[in-house]
Amino acid sequence: MSDQPVDEATERCFRRHLAWGWWLLALFLSLGIALELMHGFKLRLYLDVSNDTRRLMWRLAHAHGTLLALVHLAFAAGVRAASSGDPAWRRRASRLLTWGALLLPLGFFLGGVVVHGSDPWLGVLLVPLGALCLLAAVLLTARGLGRRAG
Repeated sequence: MSDQPVDEATERCFRRHLAWGWWLLALFLSLGIALELMHGFKLRLYLDVSNDTRRLMWRLAHAHGTLLALVHLAFAAGVRAASSGDPAWRRRASRLLTWGALLLPLGFFLGGVVVHGSDPWLGVLLVPLGALCLLAAVLLTARGLGRRAG
Protein backbone atom coordinates (compact mmCIF):
# COMPACT_ATOMS: atom_id res chain seq x y z
CA MET A 1 0.00 0.00 0.00
CA SER A 2 1.14 3.52 -0.74
CA ASP A 3 2.53 5.74 2.04
CA GLN A 4 0.87 8.76 0.43
CA PRO A 5 -2.55 9.98 1.57
CA VAL A 6 -5.44 8.90 -0.65
CA ASP A 7 -6.88 11.74 -2.74
CA GLU A 8 -10.61 12.52 -2.75
CA ALA A 9 -11.32 11.03 -6.21
CA THR A 10 -9.61 7.79 -5.27
CA GLU A 11 -11.56 7.63 -2.02
CA ARG A 12 -14.88 8.17 -3.87
CA CYS A 13 -14.00 5.46 -6.37
CA PHE A 14 -12.99 3.12 -3.55
CA ARG A 15 -16.24 3.70 -1.64
CA ARG A 16 -18.40 3.41 -4.78
CA HIS A 17 -16.95 0.03 -5.74
CA LEU A 18 -17.00 -1.19 -2.16
CA ALA A 19 -20.72 -0.36 -1.96
CA TRP A 20 -21.42 -1.81 -5.43
CA GLY A 21 -19.62 -4.99 -4.50
CA TRP A 22 -21.56 -5.57 -1.31
CA TRP A 23 -24.94 -4.66 -2.85
CA LEU A 24 -24.34 -6.88 -5.86
CA LEU A 25 -23.26 -9.69 -3.57
CA ALA A 26 -26.49 -9.32 -1.56
CA LEU A 27 -28.57 -9.26 -4.77
CA PHE A 28 -26.99 -12.27 -6.44
CA LEU A 29 -26.73 -14.35 -3.28
CA SER A 30 -30.47 -13.67 -2.85
CA LEU A 31 -31.02 -14.88 -6.41
CA GLY A 32 -29.09 -18.03 -5.53
CA ILE A 33 -31.31 -18.57 -2.50
CA ALA A 34 -34.40 -18.08 -4.68
CA LEU A 35 -33.07 -20.65 -7.16
CA GLU A 36 -32.44 -23.11 -4.33
CA LEU A 37 -35.98 -22.55 -3.04
CA MET A 38 -37.45 -23.17 -6.49
CA HIS A 39 -35.41 -26.35 -6.66
CA GLY A 40 -36.39 -27.39 -3.13
CA PHE A 41 -40.08 -26.82 -3.72
CA LYS A 42 -39.85 -28.58 -7.10
CA LEU A 43 -41.36 -25.68 -9.01
CA ARG A 44 -42.11 -26.70 -12.59
CA LEU A 45 -41.27 -23.16 -13.74
CA TYR A 46 -37.67 -23.98 -12.84
CA LEU A 47 -37.27 -27.77 -12.90
CA ASP A 48 -39.29 -29.05 -15.86
CA VAL A 49 -37.15 -30.42 -18.68
CA SER A 50 -38.80 -27.87 -20.97
CA ASN A 51 -37.30 -25.13 -18.76
CA ASP A 52 -33.71 -26.35 -18.99
CA THR A 53 -32.65 -23.17 -20.82
CA ARG A 54 -34.27 -20.98 -18.17
CA ARG A 55 -32.51 -22.90 -15.41
CA LEU A 56 -29.16 -22.54 -17.18
CA MET A 57 -29.62 -18.81 -17.85
CA TRP A 58 -30.64 -18.04 -14.27
CA ARG A 59 -27.80 -20.10 -12.82
CA LEU A 60 -25.38 -18.23 -15.09
CA ALA A 61 -26.86 -14.89 -13.93
CA HIS A 62 -26.37 -15.93 -10.29
CA ALA A 63 -22.82 -17.21 -10.79
CA HIS A 64 -21.60 -14.29 -12.90
CA GLY A 65 -23.28 -11.70 -10.70
CA THR A 66 -21.75 -13.16 -7.55
CA LEU A 67 -18.31 -13.31 -9.14
CA LEU A 68 -18.59 -9.75 -10.44
CA ALA A 69 -19.56 -8.52 -6.98
CA LEU A 70 -16.25 -9.92 -5.74
CA VAL A 71 -14.45 -8.28 -8.68
CA HIS A 72 -15.88 -4.92 -7.56
CA LEU A 73 -14.48 -5.52 -4.08
CA ALA A 74 -11.08 -6.43 -5.53
CA PHE A 75 -11.14 -3.35 -7.77
CA ALA A 76 -11.90 -1.16 -4.75
CA ALA A 77 -8.90 -2.60 -2.91
CA GLY A 78 -6.68 -2.16 -5.97
CA VAL A 79 -7.76 1.45 -6.49
CA ARG A 80 -6.90 2.35 -2.92
CA ALA A 81 -3.58 0.48 -2.99
CA ALA A 82 -2.51 2.29 -6.18
CA SER A 83 -3.93 5.72 -5.40
CA SER A 84 -1.22 7.80 -7.05
CA GLY A 85 -0.61 8.19 -10.74
CA ASP A 86 -2.85 9.06 -13.68
CA PRO A 87 -6.51 8.68 -12.64
CA ALA A 88 -7.84 8.51 -16.23
CA TRP A 89 -7.54 4.73 -16.47
CA ARG A 90 -9.31 4.39 -13.12
CA ARG A 91 -12.32 6.46 -14.23
CA ARG A 92 -12.74 4.54 -17.48
CA ALA A 93 -12.18 1.14 -15.86
CA SER A 94 -14.64 2.03 -13.09
CA ARG A 95 -17.42 2.88 -15.54
CA LEU A 96 -16.76 -0.16 -17.71
CA LEU A 97 -16.66 -2.49 -14.70
CA THR A 98 -19.96 -1.12 -13.44
CA TRP A 99 -21.65 -1.48 -16.84
CA GLY A 100 -20.25 -4.96 -17.30
CA ALA A 101 -21.41 -6.05 -13.85
CA LEU A 102 -24.92 -4.87 -14.74
CA LEU A 103 -25.21 -6.02 -18.33
CA LEU A 104 -23.68 -9.51 -18.13
CA PRO A 105 -25.84 -11.02 -15.35
CA LEU A 106 -28.90 -9.04 -16.47
CA GLY A 107 -28.52 -10.48 -19.98
CA PHE A 108 -28.38 -14.01 -18.61
CA PHE A 109 -31.36 -13.40 -16.33
CA LEU A 110 -33.48 -11.82 -19.07
CA GLY A 111 -32.50 -14.62 -21.41
CA GLY A 112 -34.25 -17.03 -19.07
CA VAL A 113 -37.42 -15.02 -18.48
CA VAL A 114 -39.02 -16.05 -21.77
CA VAL A 115 -37.74 -19.18 -23.46
CA HIS A 116 -38.71 -20.37 -26.96
CA GLY A 117 -37.89 -24.05 -27.17
CA SER A 118 -34.23 -24.16 -26.27
CA ASP A 119 -33.55 -20.55 -27.29
CA PRO A 120 -33.22 -17.83 -24.67
CA TRP A 121 -35.05 -14.53 -24.98
CA LEU A 122 -33.40 -11.59 -26.80
CA GLY A 123 -32.25 -10.12 -23.47
CA VAL A 124 -29.31 -12.52 -23.72
CA LEU A 125 -27.85 -10.11 -26.30
CA LEU A 126 -26.72 -7.95 -23.37
CA VAL A 127 -24.21 -10.67 -22.42
CA PRO A 128 -21.59 -10.00 -25.12
CA LEU A 129 -21.83 -6.25 -24.53
CA GLY A 130 -21.31 -6.77 -20.80
CA ALA A 131 -18.44 -9.17 -21.47
CA LEU A 132 -16.71 -6.58 -23.68
CA CYS A 133 -17.13 -3.92 -20.98
CA LEU A 134 -15.57 -6.27 -18.44
CA LEU A 135 -12.68 -7.20 -20.68
CA ALA A 136 -11.94 -3.53 -21.36
CA ALA A 137 -12.12 -2.75 -17.62
CA VAL A 138 -9.72 -5.57 -16.78
CA LEU A 139 -7.25 -4.53 -19.50
CA LEU A 140 -7.36 -0.87 -18.43
CA THR A 141 -6.85 -1.87 -14.80
CA ALA A 142 -3.97 -4.20 -15.58
CA ARG A 143 -2.34 -1.53 -17.74
CA GLY A 144 -2.95 1.24 -15.17
CA LEU A 145 -1.64 -0.81 -12.27
CA GLY A 146 1.25 -2.08 -14.39
CA ARG A 147 2.39 1.46 -15.12
CA ARG A 148 2.19 2.19 -11.40
CA ALA A 149 4.37 -0.80 -10.57
CA GLY A 150 6.89 -0.09 -13.32
